[in-house]
Amino acid sequence: MIRSMQTTNPRREMARTLAVILLCLMLMILAGIAPAHAVRLKDIAKFSGVRNNELVGYGLVVGLSGTGDGNTSEFTIRSMTNMLEKMGVSVNPNNLKPKNTAAVMVTAKMPASSRPGSPLDITVSSMGDAKSLYGGVLLITPLRGLDGRVYAVGQGSLTLGGFSAEGQGATAQKNVTTVARIPNGATVERDVPFQFNKQEFLTINMANEDFGTTMRVVKSINTAVGGQFAKAVDGATIQLSIPPKFHGNMVPLMASLENLDVSPDSRARVVVDEKTGTVVLGGNVRLTRVAVAHGSLQIVVAESPNVSQPGPFSQGQTVVTPQTDVKVKEQNNRLLLMEGATLQELVDGLNSVGATPRDLISILRTLKSAGSLHADLEVI
Repeated sequence: MIRSMQTTNPRREMARTLAVILLCLMLMILAGIAPAHAVRLKDIAKFSGVRNNELVGYGLVVGLSGTGDGNTSEFTIRSMTNMLEKMGVSVNPNNLKPKNTAAVMVTAKMPASSRPGSPLDITVSSMGDAKSLYGGVLLITPLRGLDGRVYAVGQGSLTLGGFSAEGQGATAQKNVTTVARIPNGATVERDVPFQFNKQEFLTINMANEDFGTTMRVVKSINTAVGGQFAKAVDGATIQLSIPPKFHGNMVPLMASLENLDVSPDSRARVVVDEKTGTVVLGGNVRLTRVAVAHGSLQIVVAESPNVSQPGPFSQGQTVVTPQTDVKVKEQNNRLLLMEGATLQELVDGLNSVGATPRDLISILRTLKSAGSLHADLEVI
């Protein structure tokens, strides 16, 4: 009986083990190539037909505890007169005291998908010199669109997030008391003449204009729908031809598109707010090698008056002579070499200078003028 025996080669086994390890590492690397900082498409874009329509109306709030409009608000008195006359009550405008009434503007946002009977939240804002809308009730108010047609009607009790109380010697107030909300305070009476499912083309408007991000969205959409249906019109607009299987039923298409993961990109930007001393640096900001020396100059001027009294019986006059002390303090900082290929390196380099946020504004402006800061510098 002949027994076959296989001898193993240690070198071959080691090479096979290394190959398996390398394959595992490659798979791990490939698995980590998923889009970094990916966001949903609906968070960075708007779809045509999915929008709000602004509504506005003029109304009266009654039931205020003496905090309404005064007698100087003529439009409030006229509104009260017209309202009472429509209800069959004849009054003399000169006898009206609108201290418990306030003229207000009512605003609301009506989605395109709203149908008659749908509720809307409304905001009520005082127009006259009312001190507070606390405890008020909005009378029935028609809300109109830009075309002048009535789309909703609002009415209800106001809710405020603050209060106001005052006396002869003190005043206490929390938040704004001349703006109120009425949750579900309006009812839609007419819908917008727009049929969402009848669209043959869908326009996607990107929040920020960037050609790279737009092309990534186009590729993601075409991959998701399985064809070349999307194309970029410009850096912020995408036109999508509705696939035949979604004609008349676009809701499943929108549900799949708005949840697509996209890794957005943008230009490197540095935003500076001089009013508050706030500096915000984007993640793509880069800084080439540059030497920076920053020192603050402080000048302190102190002035104190000295009184010179004349001697007895000298018939002189008292003279006030000012005494001024000027102190100058300047920091003598060394020249530091800064370079930032990443945001962390850039922040570390700026911190090494020891500058305050106010000083960073001057440093960033100087770096931009020197051509070392590769980012858009925006001052707000």
